[in-house]
Amino acid sequence: MTGVVVPLYRLAHARSGDKGNRGNISLICRDPAFYPTICEQMTAERVAAHFAARQPRHVTRYELPRLAAFNFVLDDVLEGGVNASLGLDGHGKALSHFLLTAQLTVEAALLAPSPATARSNGVKAGSL
Repeated sequence: MTGVVVPLYRLAHARSGDKGNRGNISLICRDPAFYPTICEQMTAERVAAHFAARQPRHVTRYELPRLAAFNFVLDDVLEGGVNASLGLDGHGKALSHFLLTAQLTVEAALLAPSPATARSNGVKAGSL
């Protein structure tokens, strides 16, 4: 794919949580138009590779197209969980921020907001 390489945080925001040794990351598109690009590139395998240093046993991706969102569940990624880990953030609150550092290739036209979208969001055209 040709296009512009951007960090995921340009296209989405995220939130994470934990249950035991399982991390949960919600990824929400900033604009529904970004959903197909993120869906194509942020596979469960890609997320597992991005978190390779934490050695997730398994990553499951749940697609929520009507919300333009995804939910990723990462098994055995929290060093035993909040009660077992000596890590300062072993319970996963920063995992969403790390996911947003992933690089995606996006068509340049997709990054340029339409004048109507820019006005409704208070964004200057071309500032994304």
